Amino acid sequence: MNEKTKYSDEELEEFRQIVMAKLEAAKHDYNFLKSTITNTEGNDVTDTAPTFKVFEEGASTLSREETGRMAQRQMKFIQSLQSALVRIENKTYGICRKTGKLIPKERLRAVPHATLSIEAKNSDNDPR
Repeated sequence: MNEKTKYSDEELEEFRQIVMAKLEAAKHDYNFLKSTITNTEGNDVTDTAPTFKVFEEGASTLSREETGRMAQRQMKFIQSLQSALVRIENKTYGICRKTGKLIPKERLRAVPHATLSIEAKNSDNDPR
């Protein structure tokens, strides 16, 4: 029995829909994080009230830094999803970049930007 080497156009369309939905949600989350950092949505007095406690200033700075890291991770996720869309257009989506075999549909549905099969990913983490 011949092993399948790429996904059909219908299967790629299913994955495109999954990726597009995740991309839209990721962009929404990124914009929220970005607005939190810049306080563009703020209607309170936290940006104008005098701060008297160093601890509060430190906590605020740490919170902004963590939000910044979250925004960076979200942007990386968005870029990975956009790359997945390119692979769908090129009809190379779902092919493991290490083994050249198809990544199982279940994995792609869970992690639509995956470029490695579980086996390839685990072999990268193998300490041998």
